[in-house]
Amino acid sequence: MAKMEVKTSLLDNMIGVGDMVLLEPLNEDTVIDNLKKRFDHNEIYTYIGSVVISVNPYRSLPIYSPEKVEDYRNRNFYELSPHIFALSDEAYRSLRDQDKDQCILITGESGAGKTEASKLVMSYVAAVCGKGAEVNQVKEQLLQSNPVLEAFGNAKTVRNDNSSRFGKYMDIEFDFKGDPLGGVISNYLLEKSRVVKQPRGERNFHVFYQLLSGASEELLNKLKLERDFSRYNYLSLDSAKVNGVDDAANFRTVRNAMQIVGFMDHEAESVLEVVAAVLKLGNIEFKPESRVNGLDESKIKDKNELKEICELTGIDQSVLERAFSFRTVEAKQEKVSTTLNVAQAYYARDALAKNLYSRLFSWLVNRINESIKAQTKVRKKVMGVLDIYGFEIFEDNSFEQFIINYCNEKLQQIFIELTLKEEQEEYIREDIEWTHIEYFNNAIICDLIENNTNGILAMLDEECLRPGTVTDETFLEKLNQVCATHQHFESRMSKCSRFLNDTSLPHSCFRIQHYAGKVLYQVEGFVDKNNDLLYRDLSQAMWKAGHALIKSLFPEGNPAKINLKRPPTAGSQFKASVATLMKNLQTKNPNYIRCIKPNDKKAAHIFNEGLVCHQVRYLGLLENVRVRRAGYAFRQAYEPCLERYKMLCKQTWPHWKGPARAGVEVLFNELEIPVEEYSFGRSKIFIRNPRTLFKLEDLRKQRLEDLATLIQKIYRGWKCRTHFLLMRKSQIVIAAWFRRYAQQKRYQQIKSSALVIQSYIRGWKARKILRELKHQKRCEEAVTTIAAYWHGTQVRREYRKFFRANAGKKIYEFTLQRIVQKYFLEMKNKVPSLSPIDKNWPSRPYMFLDSTHKELKRIFHLWRCKKYRDQFTDQQKLIYEEKLEASELFKDKKALYPSSVGQPFQGPYLEINKNPKYKKLKDAIEEKIIIAEIVNKINRANGKSTSRIFLLTNNNLLLADQKSGQIKSEVPLVDVTKVSMSSQNDGFFAIHLKEGCEAASKGDFLFSSDHLIEMATKLYRTTLSQTKQKLNIEISDEFLVQFRQDKVCVKFIQGNQKNGSVPTCKRKNNRLLEVAVP
Repeated sequence: MAKMEVKTSLLDNMIGVGDMVLLEPLNEDTVIDNLKKRFDHNEIYTYIGSVVISVNPYRSLPIYSPEKVEDYRNRNFYELSPHIFALSDEAYRSLRDQDKDQCILITGESGAGKTEASKLVMSYVAAVCGKGAEVNQVKEQLLQSNPVLEAFGNAKTVRNDNSSRFGKYMDIEFDFKGDPLGGVISNYLLEKSRVVKQPRGERNFHVFYQLLSGASEELLNKLKLERDFSRYNYLSLDSAKVNGVDDAANFRTVRNAMQIVGFMDHEAESVLEVVAAVLKLGNIEFKPESRVNGLDESKIKDKNELKEICELTGIDQSVLERAFSFRTVEAKQEKVSTTLNVAQAYYARDALAKNLYSRLFSWLVNRINESIKAQTKVRKKVMGVLDIYGFEIFEDNSFEQFIINYCNEKLQQIFIELTLKEEQEEYIREDIEWTHIEYFNNAIICDLIENNTNGILAMLDEECLRPGTVTDETFLEKLNQVCATHQHFESRMSKCSRFLNDTSLPHSCFRIQHYAGKVLYQVEGFVDKNNDLLYRDLSQAMWKAGHALIKSLFPEGNPAKINLKRPPTAGSQFKASVATLMKNLQTKNPNYIRCIKPNDKKAAHIFNEGLVCHQVRYLGLLENVRVRRAGYAFRQAYEPCLERYKMLCKQTWPHWKGPARAGVEVLFNELEIPVEEYSFGRSKIFIRNPRTLFKLEDLRKQRLEDLATLIQKIYRGWKCRTHFLLMRKSQIVIAAWFRRYAQQKRYQQIKSSALVIQSYIRGWKARKILRELKHQKRCEEAVTTIAAYWHGTQVRREYRKFFRANAGKKIYEFTLQRIVQKYFLEMKNKVPSLSPIDKNWPSRPYMFLDSTHKELKRIFHLWRCKKYRDQFTDQQKLIYEEKLEASELFKDKKALYPSSVGQPFQGPYLEINKNPKYKKLKDAIEEKIIIAEIVNKINRANGKSTSRIFLLTNNNLLLADQKSGQIKSEVPLVDVTKVSMSSQNDGFFAIHLKEGCEAASKGDFLFSSDHLIEMATKLYRTTLSQTKQKLNIEISDEFLVQFRQDKVCVKFIQGNQKNGSVPTCKRKNNRLLEVAVP
């Protein structure tokens, strides 16, 4: 979409009339036509003075971008086309720069866009105020409080998919720089009856559907819920799904917003548990039972739901079951317990559900306030945003509509008072004479409702407190008696004879003529809803809950704090809240946004004139315009006025040198505008009639056209002259360049001709010289050749006798040298790879080079071995040294050796340092462990084997128990004299100890291991390193070992083992130990 044209005044390129104070003629039809015309052109905002009228477009418009925010930032209210950002900026700048507390009152019926308007105001303020981590956190918390409150306080209605079912007033607190510090939220009259019953085509509060749609299966199981909406009686099914609304995604948004606002995880879980409990309360059903005394009492049909509720809330099941079946009434020292019939039990259940949800909502508001409240105690500036229900007229209007409309009467009253006050203050400030303005004062209607003696609310409270039988009919009778003569009250049973024949009034209704029109109220339910009664047994049961949040919601249930005084009624509480709100609003500078719903279909591009006309009436827009233009319809500061209209007077055009007011006076005198049509204030010009302003606009428009024509004429002349001069200058330049080009081309032709002639002459001369030089050279070459031949002949004659004697030897030496040279060149190209194990070598070409060929092969092999060794790291060198040592010890001696060549020597196989099982063993050894392996120690007596941990350190050889890690034997390496083993493919080896040493008391050791070659090699190297003596390695199929005092022969034989390929050891007698090897 094209970027909006930049305007410098509200009057520029106006569609309809941007400010309806200027509407001419002024009546209901022109107001509606003007709104429709602007709505059809996507201009949804219109002014009435400083009041913004907002028509809900039911679609997204590209008028809220960051660029738009910058357009309206720090701009005069009337400088650009009407917009909600203009009012937000005006309020914010007044608060920041003039230190005036502000309030923004947003009113309109359900579906008119009040909630969205409040969001736009808050988002604009958040965008233009200061930046910084702390400020951004405060702004984010203020903005994220909206999703939480919308989830718990908004619902889908027939008029609006996101209707606020509560009134909200938020005070945003700022510091002296205009940066937000925090906020305080107040809520008014949550429609808690929606929890238990919803009209057809409407839904319960959003949070129930979001929880069931978006919660994980684990969370649902924890809350004892199922995803199916039809399982819950409190949820209407005909509108459970809303087009374009993703409840699952909204649930995730709400959980995220709760985290940002500051809810702890356990607090969020507690809130969801209360929501689940409210849902499950609706599934409790009752059945009648007759008692012996003939009275009916109620019993719960299915106690499974009750059991799950008690598990969620931590309430004893018997306590809650009794609270649903009995009611205890206390009066002074007496207690009377009565049974509840089925109807009363259902009433108690619904009352508990409504109270539980309503108190949870109030707790949420208080919890959010704790998070977003200002943390500093410095003086604060305040901007209040009021988003409250608009005037409601339904087919069936009950107690809720009555108090909502009462609130709107009070808002209309304060609106008129503050508007008149603002007008009067401006007139006094500008030194303009103030004239009394006639307007309808709705104080008489407010008095009818709120009068402490004869008001409807007072009589309703009196009826609720009266002993005896109290019904809605007795309340209506009382109204008929007291309010019969009131001019704004009507009732069919009224004693006022002028209403006796009004058949449009049903018997159980009364009608009040509000400022917005007549509203018919059904009296049914007034008394019960005003009482808002919750049985004390249920309050006490809730207080006994193990759930901390639920217990805190019912403080009156504490037996230690029983208060027999009747709690205040809903009407009196709301009346007090409204009085507090009005008192708060009167301390602030008001700003108004009036929201209008264009159609009931929630569809774009549809403008229902009848519906809009009804809202125009009850919003009092026509009255507002009349009050605004009762004195002077238009006022403007002198500077912008002179800047806008200075072209209408020769003396002020194009620049006025004196004061702006003097310029405006000259301008108006020149235009001969009647004196009675305007007045001069201190800083503004006041114009009485819109016709005068429109006349000025018409003159300005005509003058702008004349000026545009003049500018075009001058511009075209300048453009033509400029074009002619440019063409002339271009012609001169082109001619000069052409002449230069022609001369250059002619010069090049002459030059090229001269060069051709010169080249031909130089060529002829060069060829002549060349011929002479060639002839001279041939003569010289002939002389040289003849001399050479002559000298050669002379030399051959002289040396012929010497050459014949040594010719054979020279030829032999030359031939031999050529053959050797060819041999080396061929060997250069046939050299094998640098791998030490590559045994390829080129064959010799001649027999006489045999010794040279072998020596060259040997030198090359040694060289590439050195190159290969140079690549080794220290660790690799150590490994290969051990492998080399093993090769020298066991190659061609031990049959087991070839299989060990490809296995790397790891040493500590058990990783004692890392295994917690061997912590005790690790702590006992302080030296570096070279080998740590499980070996089989051969029993000296019977040849059987036992598992032991074989440890080799720098100085000792140790044996430890495999299970406990306890050291069994410790042998210093200096006491080891020899290691014996067979030449066969087995892992047996004996360690011979020095006679007389402490470790040799039981004799030599005989072991069996899978890593014999590695262990023997490392033992050999370690002993050599420590004792400087080589350890004797004996490889024989028979060797002697010392067992205590006996010398025993260990003999290795070939045999077939029962257990496969594992060698077996058996003690034959005192002198022979036989090892059978496969």
